[in-house]
Amino acid sequence: MSRRQKNPLRPLTDEERAVLEQVCRAQNEPASHVARARALLHVADGGSYEAAAKLAGRCCGDVVAQWIARFNVEGVAALQPGHGGGAKVLYGAAERERILAEVRRTPDREQDGTATWSLTTLRRALRTAEDGLPAVSTYTIWLVLREADWSWQKDISWCETGKVKRKRKAGVVEVTDPDAMVKKR
Repeated sequence: MSRRQKNPLRPLTDEERAVLEQVCRAQNEPASHVARARALLHVADGGSYEAAAKLAGRCCGDVVAQWIARFNVEGVAALQPGHGGGAKVLYGAAERERILAEVRRTPDREQDGTATWSLTTLRRALRTAEDGLPAVSTYTIWLVLREADWSWQKDISWCETGKVKRKRKAGVVEVTDPDAMVKKR
């Protein structure tokens, strides 16, 4: 005999059911999303948590109960797995964009004490700015720059990968290499 469900699945709206069915049939969705959608639909159609767990490739119905509790709160967004552990994410999209904005800014010799950015001078500028990041590390800055395809150049500056400035008769122009990502790999 199964236990009483503490947090049963709420009735699905037509839109939610349509999205769940679409995810179940999709070939390009991650397997975790498909498994969660199948389990949720099975429970919504009157199936047990144990059967839904087996259908999703899990061995215990407790996992399905956790998925359902999250689905009741978040809706279809609960198909996306949450943070998997480890240290919590400190720097989201807004902070990453703030770091990139600082790198794109030309440093002021008097204010920043440099003519070109290094990781240390970037860290100092970000920590002292009013809207800056007071605890950012050089390693975090380096990771953000690498993820955004910026690389350290021989002239001791940071530059976007695949972009270079060339002197022409008309002046300095920025040339972009369309195969930069292919060459990088």
